Amino acid sequence: MDRAPGVSVRLKLTLSYAGFLMVAGILLLGAVWVFLLRYVPDRAMLINPDDEFSGGVFPVRSALLEVFAPRAAAVLAFLLLFGLVGGWILAGRMLAPLTRIADATRTATHGSLSHRIRLPGRKDEFRELADAFDVMLERLEAHVAEQQRFAANASHELRTPLAICKALLDVARTDPQRDTAELLERLQVVNTRAIDLTEALLLLSRADQRSFTPELVDLSLLAEEATETLLPLADRRGVTIETSGDITPTTGSPTLLLQLTTNLVHNAIVHNLPEQGTVWVTTTLRPESVVLTVENTGEQVTAERAATLTEPFQRGTERVHTDHAGVGLGLAIVKTITHAHNGTLTLTPRPAGGIRVTVELPATGAHTDAG
Repeated sequence: MDRAPGVSVRLKLTLSYAGFLMVAGILLLGAVWVFLLRYVPDRAMLINPDDEFSGGVFPVRSALLEVFAPRAAAVLAFLLLFGLVGGWILAGRMLAPLTRIADATRTATHGSLSHRIRLPGRKDEFRELADAFDVMLERLEAHVAEQQRFAANASHELRTPLAICKALLDVARTDPQRDTAELLERLQVVNTRAIDLTEALLLLSRADQRSFTPELVDLSLLAEEATETLLPLADRRGVTIETSGDITPTTGSPTLLLQLTTNLVHNAIVHNLPEQGTVWVTTTLRPESVVLTVENTGEQVTAERAATLTEPFQRGTERVHTDHAGVGLGLAIVKTITHAHNGTLTLTPRPAGGIRVTVELPATGAHTDAG
């Protein structure tokens, strides 16, 4: 924003210090006049020289004023100069932290988010501001890095189906005798995958912006709905789903929380044993939170690998493009929805194989507004 040039804060503080010092000096001289000089007689007094209390000449008010006034003016001039110089130095030292914060802000404005203020000294208002600014820069840098990485991954993922479509169209154009029905079927599969990926990206963006109106939701009912929806997929893959738990009321978006539950159950079914796998879906009510736990059998997963599964386009197994392979955003969407509802997401490998995913959300009454 362009602003007209004005007086600096340092100069304002300097003038304020000098002004207060001058006022204090004038008040002090006024007090001397009121409580001392006013009691001095303005006429000469005759004093008995034989009086034991006599000291000779008794001063009069006019004489004292002639002596006092020039010296008082000199003192006020010194106080003015002292106030200006001292105020300028003190204001500079007091405003030095603001200068560092302003420099860091300008550096961040030009795109460098790695700079930190790291203001030394004991805690005060300036250092609280600097520390808050450092935390903001740290989070902003992490967010920008995550967005850049996400954009690169999304571009790569979207490029793959588009490249396949282009290759299939080139084949159809160069080989008119090729089976058209087969090409159309493959094009439909690739196009469906691109649409699923685009919808997942839009859902991820919506959840990240928290653009929803909180409503009363029962996680146990959402778990049952997600399980019933995915039961045919589980039957085809030979996976058994077991559900149990308490009524778990919370506040949030029913649509997003259903998507969260569906993604967890879907991942647990797809990334499971080839046959005779099991998925456990459990809801638990705690004093101040509700917990949704989804765990499954499957291959051994290390703790390091589990920590990366919530990143976009990460998959627990090798990439296999089947009808339910997913687009690599399932757990990323779960993580974003969980954070949008002020919850925590925990992934823990099971010793026997598979993984345990725990989503903990504030219970009704303990939830802060997520909108």
